[in-house]
Amino acid sequence: MSQTRRSAPNSRKLASRIALAAGALILLATGLWYWDNRETKAAEGAYRTTPVERGDIRVAISATGTLSAISTVTVGSQISGQVTDVLVDFNSQVKKGDVLARIDPSTYEAQIEQGTAQIASASASLAQARATLRNAELDYQRKADLGKQKLVAQSDVDLARSALDQARAQVNSSQAQIRQQTASTQTTRVNLQRTVITSPVDGVVLTRTIEPGQTVAANFSAPELFTIAEDLSKMKIELAVDESDIGQVKVGQVVSFTADAFADRQFKGKVEQVRLAATTTNNVVTYPVVVTVDNSDGTLLPGLTVNAEIEVSKRDKVLKVSNAALRYKPTANGTGAAQPPAQGPQRAGGSGITDDLARTVAELKVNPQQQAAFDAAVAAVRERQAARQAQVAQGGNSMFGGGRGGPQGMVVIGSGSGAGAMQAQMRQRMAERFQQDFAAFRAGLDDAQKQRWDAALGALLNAKRASIYRLVDGKPETLMVRIGASDGTATEVSGGGLKEGDQIITGERAKE
Repeated sequence: MSQTRRSAPNSRKLASRIALAAGALILLATGLWYWDNRETKAAEGAYRTTPVERGDIRVAISATGTLSAISTVTVGSQISGQVTDVLVDFNSQVKKGDVLARIDPSTYEAQIEQGTAQIASASASLAQARATLRNAELDYQRKADLGKQKLVAQSDVDLARSALDQARAQVNSSQAQIRQQTASTQTTRVNLQRTVITSPVDGVVLTRTIEPGQTVAANFSAPELFTIAEDLSKMKIELAVDESDIGQVKVGQVVSFTADAFADRQFKGKVEQVRLAATTTNNVVTYPVVVTVDNSDGTLLPGLTVNAEIEVSKRDKVLKVSNAALRYKPTANGTGAAQPPAQGPQRAGGSGITDDLARTVAELKVNPQQQAAFDAAVAAVRERQAARQAQVAQGGNSMFGGGRGGPQGMVVIGSGSGAGAMQAQMRQRMAERFQQDFAAFRAGLDDAQKQRWDAALGALLNAKRASIYRLVDGKPETLMVRIGASDGTATEVSGGGLKEGDQIITGERAKE
């Protein structure tokens, strides 16, 4: 009985001790968690970050220009004279052949009458010359016969021959005079027709520079009387594009523009021509780019100044990051040096290229057979990459051999004259490898699809690359990514194991 009483207090003491020990362990674990979390937050708080987002990037070039009709005809006068009638005004709709104005025809009518009289006089001279010719022919024939019989002197025969030649020459001269007068009269008739000025095209009169009673002088140059826009339902803009941007402008690109006269509207056009005739103004070189515009509703007017944007590139649903992340470089007073990613070496050829190529194939609208060939090629590429990563993990070399100064299996290219050659060699080998991998797929494409595929593959392999820094567990991790289109705020990035939502370092916070 007494022993039972003694064991109860001992049990209570043991339970109390166990509770105290458990509490101490909980406090210790809580303290360790708090301290670790505090260090992580402190490390993360040392950097400014921005997330990797998926969205669209639109790259556009800004330029200014002036609206005008696609075809504008200047109507002038080829003759001189006084304007008697002007039958159209500004904005008049005209058809081809419509009379625009008339010039006094009296001078040319008088010249035609004079020319007609001169032709009649020349015709009379021709008849007289022909009569003389017939008499000279008979006289020569008689004297030639008598000369053979020695009945007349040879000198008389020679004189008759000379008179015959003169008569023939006179006939030819009269005929020439008739032709000359006829041609002169025909020229006058043409000028008489030119006194009536007609429209050469269907269109609308933009300008008129003459009034009735005004004298037109066309002695040295043809005066401009009217300007006619052939068709205002189709218009054009001639943009002045800077030389630094002209390389991105291609025929067929979409152009959006606004005009001050219609500030609440945005209009669309299409690049029709990139002209080679450069213009230099204040040491600034620009190239003219012609944009065609549909003006079926007649809203736009010739001469309007427009502010246009040429859409040179549009990337849909791509990974993008703020441009500040591309400018960031770790400083000497940062929290620590950037570490290579723990998931394996960074190579230019990672799965990012195959993802980008998949988007290109989707745009090509391939058939099921072509899609199957592409999927098979992608599977082979990824299988080879997986095998290579396993080899690297076991201590082997990377795709192009072991590098210097980096982790095992990672290629590190330094700066200097050899770096450019090394990069060029890597790109060449990679291009050859991808051409082999996708040879069967490419063979099944048509010519247009092949052209777009080659351009896309070349752009990916030759894309610029840059280092960015991803924040992982409070520490920066170096990623080598491909740089794509940029809209000035964000830039397309791919490769390097980058994922949507990754936090990319844009700067370091000042230490307190």
